[in-house]
Amino acid sequence: MKVKELIEELKKLDQEKGIWIAYDYPYAMIEPVPDKIADEECVGWFKEKGVEERNILSLNFEEREYSSFARWEDVYDYILDKLPADGMRYVFLDEVQNVANFEKLVDALFVKKDIDLYITGSNAFLLSSELGTLLSGRYIAINLHPFSFSEYVSAFGDNVNTDRVFRQYMNSSCFPEAVNLSVSSPTMVNPYLKSLYDTVVVKDIVKRNNLRKFDTLQNVLNFLFDNVGNVVSPNNITEVLRKTTGENVSHNTVLKYLRYFSESYLIYPVRLYNIKGKRLLASNYKYYVVDLGLKNILHANSALSDLGHKLENIVYFELLRRGGDVYAGKSGDGEVDFVVQKHDGSREYYQVAYTVNDEKTLKRELSSLERIKDSYPKFLLTTDFDQVNYSGIQKINVLDWLLDNRI
Repeated sequence: MKVKELIEELKKLDQEKGIWIAYDYPYAMIEPVPDKIADEECVGWFKEKGVEERNILSLNFEEREYSSFARWEDVYDYILDKLPADGMRYVFLDEVQNVANFEKLVDALFVKKDIDLYITGSNAFLLSSELGTLLSGRYIAINLHPFSFSEYVSAFGDNVNTDRVFRQYMNSSCFPEAVNLSVSSPTMVNPYLKSLYDTVVVKDIVKRNNLRKFDTLQNVLNFLFDNVGNVVSPNNITEVLRKTTGENVSHNTVLKYLRYFSESYLIYPVRLYNIKGKRLLASNYKYYVVDLGLKNILHANSALSDLGHKLENIVYFELLRRGGDVYAGKSGDGEVDFVVQKHDGSREYYQVAYTVNDEKTLKRELSSLERIKDSYPKFLLTTDFDQVNYSGIQKINVLDWLLDNRI
């Protein structure tokens, strides 16, 4: 179901033999793609690489014909029987966690030198400690994110008003199926998101970790959703819960909950980076939510509220898509929203504000960037239409930036 996206990533990376794992957005059933389409995508790209069709096998274990295997050994024998005995073979396993003891299947296939293995499926299973231990150092993970703004715009056809669509993007879900529903059946979007939320929180987190205090877990998640883009510590959370709910939640419990949310890709933690000292800070993080539409199912989410942090959330995920390690910057007493360490050793700095039409706001947003004395690029992203250079700091309209990754 995610083979199309995986193929796009493979086109970029084109690595040698390994185990490739593509994680869902964080859910298992986001965007089903018929097996025929998956096969066509796989075969088409590998044909371009000179691979014969008979050397490629793609299995989706949510398909009925592949769901009846009782043992992983049966799947292993089936795969080897379907593929030729000679040449390099390419195997795609989608939702492989549905096979009992699938970790053993994965390992048995990988040790064969003439099989290149690709896995897609649910995070809760693919991130299990058993699989991590078994494949340690032998796989390359590709994390798939919800729609970027350019992908979101394309879902609504040609001649759309990008300003209007962007306001919708800031307050709606950008999971592919949710976007499809927003076009065809808008009233079904929130029930769909609720079912996904229940899947990841109840199934992937609560049941998997044998948690008993569901209300406490949800209160912590509510706090994170309300504080997107703010620096947060476990102590902040425990203190707020004590004052607002009367709960006495331990520091260690909050740490565990934060880890569960991160492992499920529901929340993304961002470390703080001391720009002057050129080092990562040991404590406190900023947190961003994988999909802003999820805020709608937890509590009222006014379209006009918290616009700055919503925009910051959008920019964070776009920076992840463009590559590099993304941190939150500390510059003296000020903050820089994002420091991006590129893989070639270069660096970029980003400040994000919904608008800086007010002179005082503009001065505040520029000041943190002005304190940075190196010559790496510095950007101020806003929804304002003017594009200005302030002594080397480029002010750019965020819609233009999102729609053109060359900027």
